[in-house]
Amino acid sequence: MSLHEDAVLVLKGYAPEGPSEDLESTHGEQAELRQAYLDHLARHDDGMWKACGAGHVTASALVIDPERGQVLLTLHRKLRMWLQMGGHCEEQDASLAAAALREATEESGIAGLTLLSGGPVRLDRHPIPSPCNWHLDVQYAALAPAGAAERISEESLELRWFGYEEVPDVADASVVRLLEATRARL
Repeated sequence: MSLHEDAVLVLKGYAPEGPSEDLESTHGEQAELRQAYLDHLARHDDGMWKACGAGHVTASALVIDPERGQVLLTLHRKLRMWLQMGGHCEEQDASLAAAALREATEESGIAGLTLLSGGPVRLDRHPIPSPCNWHLDVQYAALAPAGAAERISEESLELRWFGYEEVPDVADASVVRLLEATRARL
């Protein structure tokens, strides 16, 4: 199965969850994004790859340590924002989940991460400077093993663990929503 085919299956099976007070609004927004991603992939055979000028599917994972009530964020080198780990899919990625886990492992330096069961946690579409234009991000959560030690990669200016309550002070609303949706699944 190709990565494109896997992405279509993952997206068709994606059902938004969450504890949000405005749950219907969250479900509606996520259902619309899900359909937009599926439409994009139907129109673009290259919709998984960075070369697709109309935008492309990316995979990310929020690294979380529920025992300590913390998440690991990266200060992204190019965007200069605190974000979850993630990025472009690569030809060797067998699935979206594999791409998210690879990105989280590469960018955090933590061996032994495992994805939270149940598939993607959220979808988030955001503009990116050219030539990428749009990222259609499929967001997972990765559980850090006990005693995890992070190691900075060349893609980051800094890595730092933040308590759940600190995230809204340092990260944008997308990361906050990802954290909320992840915590609802723990």
